[in-house]
Amino acid sequence: MISKKVTNLIPLKDIKFILLDMDGTLLDKYFDDFFWEHLVPEKYAEKHNITFGKAKEELTGKYKMHEGTLNWTDLDFWSKELHLDIPALKEQIRHLIEVHPHVIDFLKTMKIHKKKIFLLTNAHYKSIELKFNKTQIGKYFDSVLSSFDVGYPKESLIFWEKAEKRLGFDKDKSLFVDDTEEILHTANKYGIKYILYKARSNSKTTPRGSDTFLHIVDFDELL
Repeated sequence: MISKKVTNLIPLKDIKFILLDMDGTLLDKYFDDFFWEHLVPEKYAEKHNITFGKAKEELTGKYKMHEGTLNWTDLDFWSKELHLDIPALKEQIRHLIEVHPHVIDFLKTMKIHKKKIFLLTNAHYKSIELKFNKTQIGKYFDSVLSSFDVGYPKESLIFWEKAEKRLGFDKDKSLFVDDTEEILHTANKYGIKYILYKARSNSKTTPRGSDTFLHIVDFDELL
């Protein structure tokens, strides 16, 4: 059911710039969650001759050390750190990469209405390439900006300063959609006027609401 609250508070007719996250927001995060929580521990356990449980325990510690940094999404970093070919492993399960429902409809509609659509992602170049090849969503963006282009993750205000200079969006006429509340807080602090939380990042899990931000479960709520 379309939320009147969302359509009232997100006046798309006044918005000129659509800033979108990729993983969890446009694409189903099931792929990434399965990869890091199941496939990588499985391969790590085989390599080190330890149990799957022990592998998950060790990896959870390693993941937490780098959360919120560029290393967190750097595939080359994790290949060296874990002695596994991370990009090759991602290719093995590329069939699991899927676009969330109604995302393409939303992107097409925004193009028809002459909105500038920018992808702002913490994803590594190799992840972006893999997912664009599988989903063909790259053609809908006027520009793509990775945190690796600017040297800071989206959790940092410096990312937003550099993003605005590079892309030329107007903070007062921009809508930003992401599935990570910490990043939304940073964008809000920077002054992005319209902020929207994507409550369902993984199609296999229950949507999580937000006490701070207006949220959608599905992009059809904006159409």
